[in-house]
Amino acid sequence: MARRDLTRRFEPDATFWRSLQAMNLTRIIIAGLLLAYFSFNDSRVGWVSGQNVYLKICIAYLLLASAFAVLSAYSPRRFRLQLSAQIVADILVISGLYVAAGGAKSGLAILYLFPLAGAAILAPLVLALFFVSVVTLFLLAESGYRALTLDGDAAFMQAGLYGAAFFAVIYVVNRLAARLIRQEHLAARRGMDLQIQQAINRLVIADMSDGVLVVDRDGVVLMGNPAAQQMLGVARLRRKPAWRLSDMPSFAPISEAFLAWSAVSEKSASASVSVSGRAQIPVSVLIKPGAQATLAAATTIWGERRELFFHVKLRFVAVDTADPKIARTIIFLHDVSEIENQAQQLKLASMGRLTASIAHEVRNPLAAISHASALLQEDIGDPIHARLLTIVADNVARVNRMIEDILNLSRKAQLHGEPFLLFPALIDIVKEFEDVHRLPSAMIALTGSDTPRVHFDPMHLREVVVNLLSNAIRYASRQQASIRLRVVCDDASRLELHVQDDGPGIAAAVRSHLFEPFHTTSSKGIGLGLYLARELCLNNGAMLDYAYRADDAGQRGSEPTGRFVITFALPHLP
Repeated sequence: MARRDLTRRFEPDATFWRSLQAMNLTRIIIAGLLLAYFSFNDSRVGWVSGQNVYLKICIAYLLLASAFAVLSAYSPRRFRLQLSAQIVADILVISGLYVAAGGAKSGLAILYLFPLAGAAILAPLVLALFFVSVVTLFLLAESGYRALTLDGDAAFMQAGLYGAAFFAVIYVVNRLAARLIRQEHLAARRGMDLQIQQAINRLVIADMSDGVLVVDRDGVVLMGNPAAQQMLGVARLRRKPAWRLSDMPSFAPISEAFLAWSAVSEKSASASVSVSGRAQIPVSVLIKPGAQATLAAATTIWGERRELFFHVKLRFVAVDTADPKIARTIIFLHDVSEIENQAQQLKLASMGRLTASIAHEVRNPLAAISHASALLQEDIGDPIHARLLTIVADNVARVNRMIEDILNLSRKAQLHGEPFLLFPALIDIVKEFEDVHRLPSAMIALTGSDTPRVHFDPMHLREVVVNLLSNAIRYASRQQASIRLRVVCDDASRLELHVQDDGPGIAAAVRSHLFEPFHTTSSKGIGLGLYLARELCLNNGAMLDYAYRADDAGQRGSEPTGRFVITFALPHLP
């Protein structure tokens, strides 16, 4: 097994061929330097006897080095054979120069380090040690030959030291090279695994039905998947120059939710409290596509979105980075509009079956009670009894109206009336509400223009506004302007009515179930008020939603507040 791994480790690859080419280039440089050195030192006495041989060897070595470079560059085959041939040629040439220059006295033995180091890096340890043994034996043999035949000045000690040094250096270099090669192969495998994982992640993210946005700590969009692009109607999410979510009015709810989450995360981080649980809580926002002018940093196209508004659930997850300056946040977007539409169809189907039973079981007894109270009122002259009968008649009418509303929920209402002025109607509703609940006249503040007209059933509008005001007085401080009603226009010239109080905002866990029937946090309620209010708005072509946003979206850490928003989908008439 060890031999098989060793063989596999020395199978040639691109790295080995690049190293061999670098070795060839080094060989050419060494040959050129030796030839230049001979040219500038041809008059030295020590080189006179062998200068012709030396010149021929240097020229031949330069030509041979060039041939090796061309061969390895244009014919990368049989790596072991090419390497062995080059090292053998290097040893022969250096040995010839060593002998011609006078042996150990010339100092050319150091040149053996070049081919031997190359063998240590590119060849197995056994082959590298073989070449070192050959060189050492040659040095000892050359010293012995000189001692027997020439001047008798044998440098056995110097040759032995060279051999020992070569063995030590080559062994260390081979071990270091083997470790580096293993690390390189490990890095290559890890890189390949990482590339495969990245390709898988790209396919998975691209095929996700949920949208994914990656933003920095300032809300700058860095990237997003195709689902987010289609969901938000953005032509291209990754743009240059970079753009922020707050740059686009339609994305204001997402930007404000991100700022609110960032503020909570920063407070929790400063208090050393984990925000992992809080980060998993989804936040529901209402996106309203609008006809916007082209921005300097981003352009939107709403060709994929034909709805007047759609709901998106957001979930924020912080990426664990060491440096807070490069913090990244992943925003998961889940479009629940289609789910809500399907649920609406199911509700309408169920309501259709329920209305027949309500009409038969409730309306007929109410009609009998109303008729009986009318007959009693004709015969009773006592004012107290007459008042009690009036109360009975009023409550019968109220219950009958509620039944009418439930019946209307089973079918889409058709608005045939003329548009009416919204502001005067709100003034009447607020005045009546203050009288009934005996509120201070300055407690409810109504602001806005008195010119917009809307298509909306007046009785339905009254019920919706009264419902919202009834919820507001539960939590308002009852100070001046503690409840505020504002009539505004959004960026797409849609008319909106904002209802807001100075009480605490609704928790995220409650906001996700805010408009579900029979879901309530009050012991006195039954959880149908907001549900019926939203259904009445939908039947009138409008939308009721709870907006949880910061009053100043441009300021990080600004305290977010909540408000109910009625969006009148039909264009208002001046």
